[in-house]
Amino acid sequence: MIKILYEDDAVLAAVKPAGLESQASRKLEPDMVSEIKNYLLRSRRRQERQAGGNLSTKMSTNSSTQDQEPYVGVIHRLDKPVSGVMVYAKTKEAAAFLSKEVQEHRVTKIYHAVVCGKPVDNVGNFVDRLSMDRENNYSRIVDNSEPAGKTAELSYRVIGENEEKGLTLVEIHLKTGRHHQIRVQFAGHGLPLWGDTKYNPDALKRGEKGPLALAAVSLSFVHPVTKEPMTVSMRPQGGAFRLFP
Repeated sequence: MIKILYEDDAVLAAVKPAGLESQASRKLEPDMVSEIKNYLLRSRRRQERQAGGNLSTKMSTNSSTQDQEPYVGVIHRLDKPVSGVMVYAKTKEAAAFLSKEVQEHRVTKIYHAVVCGKPVDNVGNFVDRLSMDRENNYSRIVDNSEPAGKTAELSYRVIGENEEKGLTLVEIHLKTGRHHQIRVQFAGHGLPLWGDTKYNPDALKRGEKGPLALAAVSLSFVHPVTKEPMTVSMRPQGGAFRLFP
């Protein structure tokens, strides 16, 4: 069952577990949208049972409304192996507002990652050019002569160290949103993410068992109805994050 962090009539924020798709896929695998719809249906039926009496009788006269599938609008996504905070819209109006906020870069996400090694600087920026191979779902750092390359920039700061394991916990702010950006840039700078079997070839050799150590820990946005700023956050748990209590 998914963990709900916040919910009202317009939006719902929840924790996406690692390994679950952000939205429906063609592979008939579990996904966040299906899980949230099931949650909303269960909540609706529970409220109807609790209301009882007149409300139950009234509801029973309109079974199409009772069983109507809830609306869940996808505003943004996280890659399947990444865990973290996600917000979904419960109305089309909220979806339109939040989608525009995302497009105009007014939604802020903060990530935590466990990297192998230690950055030279405790606070820094990475600026690279990335090229994406869509067929193989893979990105790489390229030089300026590569026409397909796009600028990728992020900032980070060290927030924890585990010298025994040779691991570092970093907080990351993305300034661009490229494909697999955090994973590619840190690997390209000699700091691959723990558990990243795609961009960290030594992950399997090191016996790194568990989910990819990358989580979206905070999401800040303007509420589509109240227009008040909101921040929803979580503390990543499990895998390599357990090494940083």
